[in-house]
Amino acid sequence: MTAPGPEALEAQADPLDRGRFPINEWGLTETRYTTDDLGTTETIFAIGNGYLGMRGNVEEGRDTYLHGTYINGFHETWQIRHAEEAFGFARTGQTTVNVPDVKTIKLYVDDEPLLLSIADLDDYSRTLDFRDGVLRRELVWRMPSGQRVLVESKRMVSFEQRHLAVMTFDVTLLDGDAPVAISSQVLNRQDGTDEYHASADAMGAGFDPRKGSVLADRVLLPQSHWSSDRRIVLAYRAAHSGMTMAVGVDHEIRTDNEFEELSHAEEDVAKKVYRVRARKGVPIRITKVAAYHSSRGVPTRELVDRCRRTLDRVREEGVAECFAEQRRFLDRFWRDSDVEVADHPALQQAIRWNLFQLASASMRVEQLGIPAKGVTGSGYEGHYFWDTEIYVLPFFDYTSPWVTRGALRFRYHMLPKARQRARELSQRGALFPWRTINGEEASAYYAAGTAQFHIDADIAYAINKYVGATGDEDFMLHGGLEILIETARMWADLGFWLNRGGEPTFQIHGVTGPDEYTTVVNNNLFTNVMARDNLRQAKRWCEKIAADHPRAFERISQELDLDPDEPAEWGNCADGMYVPYDFALRVHPQDQHFLEREVWDLAATPREKRPLMLHYHPLVIYRFQVLKQADVVAALVLQGNDFTRDQKRADFEYYDPITTGDSTLSAVVQSIIAAEVGYRDLALKYFYAGLFVDLANLHGNTPDGVHIASTGGVWNCLVYGFGGMRDYNGTLTFDPRLPAAWPKLTYRIEHHESALLVELEQHQMSITLRRGPDTTVKVRGEEYAVRSGSPTVVPLADQGPHIERQLGSMPLVGSSDEHDMVYTAGVPDPTLRRRSTTNGGGSRDSSKDDSKDTRPG
Repeated sequence: MTAPGPEALEAQADPLDRGRFPINEWGLTETRYTTDDLGTTETIFAIGNGYLGMRGNVEEGRDTYLHGTYINGFHETWQIRHAEEAFGFARTGQTTVNVPDVKTIKLYVDDEPLLLSIADLDDYSRTLDFRDGVLRRELVWRMPSGQRVLVESKRMVSFEQRHLAVMTFDVTLLDGDAPVAISSQVLNRQDGTDEYHASADAMGAGFDPRKGSVLADRVLLPQSHWSSDRRIVLAYRAAHSGMTMAVGVDHEIRTDNEFEELSHAEEDVAKKVYRVRARKGVPIRITKVAAYHSSRGVPTRELVDRCRRTLDRVREEGVAECFAEQRRFLDRFWRDSDVEVADHPALQQAIRWNLFQLASASMRVEQLGIPAKGVTGSGYEGHYFWDTEIYVLPFFDYTSPWVTRGALRFRYHMLPKARQRARELSQRGALFPWRTINGEEASAYYAAGTAQFHIDADIAYAINKYVGATGDEDFMLHGGLEILIETARMWADLGFWLNRGGEPTFQIHGVTGPDEYTTVVNNNLFTNVMARDNLRQAKRWCEKIAADHPRAFERISQELDLDPDEPAEWGNCADGMYVPYDFALRVHPQDQHFLEREVWDLAATPREKRPLMLHYHPLVIYRFQVLKQADVVAALVLQGNDFTRDQKRADFEYYDPITTGDSTLSAVVQSIIAAEVGYRDLALKYFYAGLFVDLANLHGNTPDGVHIASTGGVWNCLVYGFGGMRDYNGTLTFDPRLPAAWPKLTYRIEHHESALLVELEQHQMSITLRRGPDTTVKVRGEEYAVRSGSPTVVPLADQGPHIERQLGSMPLVGSSDEHDMVYTAGVPDPTLRRRSTTNGGGSRDSSKDDSKDTRPG
């Protein structure tokens, strides 16, 4: 893979059309309306708080890719029908529901509707402000008659009040008097459409497993509907899941114009219509306040009462206070979470957009999961994956730890179903679902889903990382240790001991790692090293809790029927874990037989054949050395203390050229390891690929929602990659890698109640204690005290190693005397095959199989 030079990298760092999206370090602004990329702009201008989310659809409700309002966890279930059934297959599908939409406010002036797709706009601007979380729009519409109309709107989903959304809609005639009609609506778009709605299928046609399912039958069964002079209420029950929800909406008009108002409610649509005799220069303001409440099955009459209480409170306190408390909330968020890159405003804007998306997806989840798309779209069915634990929670561990605790408590509440799932797969302990909403496995394709047993170790890893960052041992006493014990039991039962003429090793067979282009393998390296850590940590915490909190440990042991010998068994399994290593190539194989496959020639693969999963049968992909995401490299990031820097470099150099990056999870871990081992240009290249995944729709599926894991990965790149922070076993260390073009990187973290400001420059880094107790950190092996009063300044001789050479296009293609083996590279396409195999012939000489090794990483 050829690394671009610094000038190319700087250009790549800003792929946005700056005529349309001008640089604004504290907001995302669109200055020109177009229908060419509606799906992308609906996503990147979405707002939410983790519980409630609204896509960035225009107020008029027309010309849309996908209308969307989502409540985290509110879903419908359906029976998964397998072409060929087998025992233990996932049975119940789960799909997020598009709940009734309150965003729509239609405008008619002199009986002419405002339709942005055909409107003559003298001026247009839409801005998502990161400082106050408000989406604003301002436009001047020139009607065919010549009349100009100023339309201004605001939309906010409250961080402070979890169930609340607030909208304002202002209309002012600029040139003369005219009749104005404003129709504010609540629409059940899940089951019905209005006359302007285009099907999401039509606008997003084509096979793509990343999209959500379309439910054929009616989903929301009406339970009640009514309207009064100021209030509208609709309530529903999901047909199969039995979940319930209600939405209540209050309206208020303020104007010095004469007006009349009408209210109407049916099962799937409710309207508040204002007819105004508008005069030139006399504004009209409609304020629309919405409350959403949902439940696993509470009667809707109670949810309606909850909506009433939310709306009554806003009526008493005033809408202005809602906007003010939103600003105060985000002031605190940025105080503790902001990351700054000096003198790079375009990058700064993109960084803050990504961090704002993390807040919008997570801040008010409160013991719900964090969906892969947050609450911005229906992609991936609204499911929770390992994305949360590995890519998202590290950000909150060090900025807003209560979010992490809530997300981990959600996993704890899944334990009963995880135990049941383990039994179904003939295992002890607990096996968490690969993808789910309600705790049941919802992955219909088991090879790339259920077989990803590493989900157990990922959750255990997140627990240890959280407690290490916060010191919250109370969480271990109330759920955390139970998860560690049950997941360790699963690994001890899943694996087995194998002795082939030497020292016995503990092996794990028939699993899939993070790379879904290689499935159901033996001894996947990522799975084995993560399981090893899971086993070790379970043993360590059992011993620690037994010593420090004996009564609590006795309670947990009794509840889980823990045998006193089990922790020692886990330690033995961890110590004997088989970690594959190839002495000939000096790399860690992704799995036991990965290096025996032919190499996929990515350089010869046409762009129109990417991503591979949309153009090749899985069996074709599985036969090759080709990665959807950087599987081994991810292990090097998460368990980096078990690998030397030379091993990390060798592994990175081998796997990078055969990693497609078809997964948005890949680039961020590639960036971190590239920075650590010295590939500075590649580190930046991959960082930009993660930074602009959604803002520039780099993977073509941003219309289905924000890639929340990638937004978390951006923070990881900045803090772990360029900032050089590591936190193995809860100890903070720093070995920075500041890019040469960046004069300064500033980030904020909290560690054991000590809030730190880290400022990294080319020749020094300073650490300031912002609040909390004094602490100590290590910078490149040296220990430093960080105390209140003045920053701790550490001189830096350099920014780590710098590898000048570029990576080759593919690993070891052709003959090699040094390694005594031959690889071929090809593309599985009859029209390309002959040309692509001219790089070499034959195959690897498997008679010299030196891959079996038991050394620990």
